[in-house]
Amino acid sequence: MSDNFKTLKCPACQKEMTKVFVPSEGVNVDICLDGCGGIYFDTREFKYFDEQDENIDEIVKAAEGRTFQPVNENLPRTCPVCGARMVKNYASVKKEVKIDECYACGGKFLDHGELEKIRAQYATEEDRSADIMKEVYSTVGLEIKRLEAENEQLRANRSPLKKLFDKMIYG
Repeated sequence: MSDNFKTLKCPACQKEMTKVFVPSEGVNVDICLDGCGGIYFDTREFKYFDEQDENIDEIVKAAEGRTFQPVNENLPRTCPVCGARMVKNYASVKKEVKIDECYACGGKFLDHGELEKIRAQYATEEDRSADIMKEVYSTVGLEIKRLEAENEQLRANRSPLKKLFDKMIYG
């Protein structure tokens, strides 16, 4: 789904969100300027703003000088675009910031201040990708070790007759 043009209701506080046009990317970002300060990114928009070197000037300017009301971040949220229930996921393998994601249309909702926290985690997409690969290899390595230990235990528990048979067949 591409950039939507309808007025959205904030998933966190239900106030009307304001469209802020970001000319460098050619997209409208929906910001809850009269409520909680949350930001909704349509599918594929978030990737333009999650790194430190990406321009968020329009987003910062729109929120400047405003006070935002606190919300309960643990309450369930509904996607303002498609109406599906949003799911809480960590924004990175660092597991420091949880955001709301819509699995139906791909939208992402960030509570006020979460965009800055996410941008502070990695300087570049390459750094983020390297951290992901490190986590994957760490997890896969642990699983391989567990399977090897399990295999060794199974071999140790084989009957003497099976061991003799295996020795005759496999040497």
